[in-house]
Amino acid sequence: MNPSIPIEPRRLKYAATINDESLTDVTEPDHEILYIDIGNVDSYGAVHDVVAYNFEDAPSRARRIARHGDVIISTVRTYLQAIAPIETPPDNLIVSTGFAVVRPIHELFDARFCKYAMRENHFLWEVESRSTGVSYPAINASDLADIRVNLPSLDLQRLIADYLDRETARIDALVAEKESMLALLEEKRAALISQAVTRGLSSDAPMKPSGLDWLGDVPAHWDVCQLKRTWVSADYGLSESIREEGEVSVLRMSSIVDGRIDVTKAGAISEVDDYLLLRRNDLLFNRTNSLDQIAKVGFVDFEPENLLSFASYLVRIRVNHRAIPEFLVYLLNSRDFLDYARNNAIPAIGQANLSPTRYGTINIPLPGVEEQEDIICFLDKESERSSPLRKDIQGSIDLLKERRAALITAAITGQIPTEEMTP
Repeated sequence: MNPSIPIEPRRLKYAATINDESLTDVTEPDHEILYIDIGNVDSYGAVHDVVAYNFEDAPSRARRIARHGDVIISTVRTYLQAIAPIETPPDNLIVSTGFAVVRPIHELFDARFCKYAMRENHFLWEVESRSTGVSYPAINASDLADIRVNLPSLDLQRLIADYLDRETARIDALVAEKESMLALLEEKRAALISQAVTRGLSSDAPMKPSGLDWLGDVPAHWDVCQLKRTWVSADYGLSESIREEGEVSVLRMSSIVDGRIDVTKAGAISEVDDYLLLRRNDLLFNRTNSLDQIAKVGFVDFEPENLLSFASYLVRIRVNHRAIPEFLVYLLNSRDFLDYARNNAIPAIGQANLSPTRYGTINIPLPGVEEQEDIICFLDKESERSSPLRKDIQGSIDLLKERRAALITAAITGQIPTEEMTP
């Protein structure tokens, strides 16, 4: 810590109030609110896809009032670091009770400084270390309020906030530029996949109407059949509580990443029936979640080294002789199919559900097995060719975000001399 910057550690409850205002049950049923749930805030502190509701139709957890200068901190699944400043909000902005709404005391705690202090590495570590629970670690408001924050004088807070505003804006602009490049590459890749799995590889192939609005014409020699006609079985996962330790690894929704399985995101359980164990060539689809996550498919393209199962909100599909698993992964994760599948999901507040029965009746285009192999080979080669560039860009984004986090921590904890922060 730089000795030239005097900093007083103070418990958050002595520098801010928490959860000051809430909607009551007597709120008019037709009162319109704009609602932020935990899933609407990413780990970078950005808010996405705010949803409008009439009060009577809103989730029961839509209660906390947030105002300009507040910072909302997720108190459940705290490892997600869903923390965001509230800046120039509409009067009817409401956030989930899964957030703590931190309102800095203006005589002590500058609002712009506060938004950075809540993302300082030690503060984040305290939030996670004080959380309890395994699958959904949570911190209560009183424990959150007990965490210490570094408070220099208000003048210094404003100087630090000004400095971080400038520097993080530069970093954010670079991140946005690289994310735009990555999005263009992903768009090109998605279009290539959709073309291959719905039109084939030959531009000269005779076409026929598929009879499906989402699909259009398909090669004349392809079949169009219900998805379930390619299955041997479709099984729900286990319903027991997932833990962090146990003999059996259990895949969660977050384990499905870009069509593959990430076992590092698995939970655990002590034992499971053999029929719920996964094996090579199994597919898993996400049957219930927010609409933008539902119907994602992951492929077990490895022989599990240890016992591996899956949670109840996932469904295991085993395919028959009509389909190659890799082809179905490309098709079912394609943009057009996902959009159609999600339109067939049954909506619910905050999430949607797509049962195997409903999912299985969706009609799909299906070439012969040999042509499926050709399409898989083509798409694998294209993915391998473009993968290094995508990885390089993503690596640059990750480094910039790490730099941003380190800069915030250094400034908030007094490690940057004031003369370096003065414009």
